[in-house]
Amino acid sequence: MKTFIIRIEDIRRRWYHIDAAGQTLGKLAVRAAHILMGKEKTTFTPGVDNGDFVVVTNAQGVRVSGRKLDRKIYRHHTQYLGGLIEEPLQNLLARKPRRVVELAVRRMLPKNTLGRHYLRRLKVYPGGEHPHAAQQPEKI
Repeated sequence: MKTFIIRIEDIRRRWYHIDAAGQTLGKLAVRAAHILMGKEKTTFTPGVDNGDFVVVTNAQGVRVSGRKLDRKIYRHHTQYLGGLIEEPLQNLLARKPRRVVELAVRRMLPKNTLGRHYLRRLKVYPGGEHPHAAQQPEKI
């Protein structure tokens, strides 16, 4: 038996479109992360960037379960003294809905150089329109 490793010249990238309206944030992020990594393909190879493009629309229509809307807090630090910034999910979703989806998918990808390459192929839009119609993305 031999291990199959796909060559870079054999990679064929496809485009997928996910409508986030009414979908749970975590389940949407898992699906997008799997497509970005190429785990949906039979030719998946862990060390090779074999994934596809993902276009997510209607990011402001994403929903969460339980009391996460009030209790989930996003934190980041400005690297200055006392610079910890905390923002609840409800405020961030109203202000920057695409950031919520991007962070959810980003945190499910590998934390290395390959993960950063995957993230470049994620396109998130807060409304229903996107400029990637020429690529003819498949709807999921």
